[in-house]
Parts: sequence; C-alpha cells; structure tokens
Amino acid sequence: MSTKPSKILDTFPNPKPERDYEIRFECPEFTCVCPKTGQPDFATISISYVPDQICVELKSLKLYLWSFRDEGAFHEAVTNSILDDLVAATSPRRMTVIGDFYVRGGIKTIVEATHIKPNA
Repeated sequence: MSTKPSKILDTFPNPKPERDYEIRFECPEFTCVCPKTGQPDFATISISYVPDQICVELKSLKLYLWSFRDEGAFHEAVTNSILDDLVAATSPRRMTVIGDFYVRGGIKTIVEATHIKPNA
C-alpha cells in the first residue's frame, strides 16, 4: 500500500454485520488550505459510524485525510466532502463527521455533518 496522499478509501467486510456497534476515529493533525488566503487551516477531524456490510480500512483513511493538505476548502465544504466520500465508500447505517477547526480570524469553527441510512 502507498504512503502518499490518496483519495482512494479501501474497505473490508464487516466482521459483525448483524450487530450495531460504533467505530470512532480521530485525526488531530488534519490540515487543509483556506481558499481565500492560501494559509493553512488546522483541525481535529472526528469520525464515528455504525457500519453495515463494510468498514473503512484505517491506513487508507489516513492517506485520504492527508490528501486535503494542499486543497483549498472552506470548513463546511471539507467536512461534508469527507462525510460524502466515506458514505459512498462504506454505505454505513449511520455516520457523523466533525471538523473542529482551530481559531482563524478570532473565530473557532466546528462543523458537524451526519448521514443516516434510510430504513436503518
């Protein structure tokens, strides 16, 4: 497996698809770039989800999150993009992504985006 940033999210079969259980990840060193100033933005990205049939593989998630380092994106856009990509890759029963961004211009931003599978 590569050690370079990548938009590819690898998955594996859920070992207990008959049970609801929650998986949580935290990335305290997330970085992206402010699309207005070009300055780096720093955040803690927290992901929690209840898998259905498949789970996301951890190293690919790390490389995926690294792929945002040089991308310009507003906090709201990057948080929702992470949720959209993870939902597309894993089709979870439930998933929440929280972007807890450090202070920029005197304002701290926290963005929370949630997906709930219909009929889950």
